[in-house]
Amino acid sequence: MIQFKAMDAEIQMNILYRDQDYVVIDKPAGLLVHRSPLDASETVFVLQLLRKQIGQLVYPCHRLDRPTSGVLLFALNQDALRFTQNEFARQACAKTYRAVVRGWTEESGSINYDLRSEEEPEKVQSAFTEYRVLKQSELDESLGRYPTARFSYLELRPKTGRKHQLRRHLAHIRHPIIGDTRHGDGVQNRFFRKWCGSQMLMLRATELTFTHCKSEERINVTACDDSVFEAAVKKLELSPIRLLP
Repeated sequence: MIQFKAMDAEIQMNILYRDQDYVVIDKPAGLLVHRSPLDASETVFVLQLLRKQIGQLVYPCHRLDRPTSGVLLFALNQDALRFTQNEFARQACAKTYRAVVRGWTEESGSINYDLRSEEEPEKVQSAFTEYRVLKQSELDESLGRYPTARFSYLELRPKTGRKHQLRRHLAHIRHPIIGDTRHGDGVQNRFFRKWCGSQMLMLRATELTFTHCKSEERINVTACDDSVFEAAVKKLELSPIRLLP
């Protein structure tokens, strides 16, 4: 994982969209969105960096895990925040991710699997994810009991927004995301670090569609290519992508 220290306080966020009510950035992997008691020693956060960069308060409308990169939406006022958080709660915002996972999945499918809250273990929440294969590869490298290393490059569309939902759902169907040290496969992760020279989580938020709080226009924002992520995809022989119909 990329680590950021206090000296990195001048990191500039890549702004993908901005108007009077919203700003959308391409969050780097390795940064927390905001302060968390679980990472009390951390001093660099997206929230503070973005506030300083644009010179005004910003409010996160949703979250991305620390190791996940990609499209992240902030409101610039409380009215926009309330409206958009309600849109997320009623599943009116569309999120798209890309991920590299262990093995060959089905060509497309859905995962309807309830998840226990990580903050409140007695609470079980419904969770639903759709996926489809963009490309698959097989490397002539023996991993454990398998004679080759197989990977699938997936497009993921979560319909709910549970904590670590995509990571936990892919682990549930036995196709964990590469680089996931919490829910993933240690053998695959060690191979990935050696083969690609990277420790990153191969999960990226690539697209977000939301309704504007004032105009009610549907806004679609797409992330730029991430050079480190794309280099790992290429190294695993998963590019160029052949989109399946």
